[in-house]
Amino acid sequence: MTDSQPKPGLIPWPPLIYVIAIAASVVLGLLYPLPWIGDLLGDLMFAAGWVALFFVAALWFTAIRVMLRAKTTFNPNAVPDHLVTSGPFSITRNPMYLANTLLLIGVAFITGIAWFLLFAFVAAFATQKLAVE
Repeated sequence: MTDSQPKPGLIPWPPLIYVIAIAASVVLGLLYPLPWIGDLLGDLMFAAGWVALFFVAALWFTAIRVMLRAKTTFNPNAVPDHLVTSGPFSITRNPMYLANTLLLIGVAFITGIAWFLLFAFVAAFATQKLAVE
C-alpha cells in the first residue's frame, strides 16, 4: 500500500450502521409507533415490500457472485486490489449498500413500521459519509 492510497478503517461501518438502524427501528416501533399510510394502501405496500426484498436478494446474490469471480475482498474496510465494474457494479458502485437500504424500505412496507423507512435514509446517508467518502 502506497502513501497515496487510503488506509482502511478499523470499524466495519456499513454492516454496523445497518444493524443499528434495524435495532433502532424495531425498538422505536415498539415504544413509539409512528402513523402509517398502510390503511389506505396496505395491500399494495405489502406487495411492494416483498418485491423490494426480492430485489435485495437478487442484488446480494449477484454482487457476491461477481466479487467471488473477480477474487476481490468482501471486507468493507479492506483496500480492494482492483475495481469491479461488471454485474450490478456496472449500475451502482455499491450494490450491497443499496441492497441494505432497500431491505429496510421493504421491511417498512411489509411491517408498517415507519421507523424502518426513516432509518433507511439515515443509514444510507451515514454509510455514504463514513464508508464511501
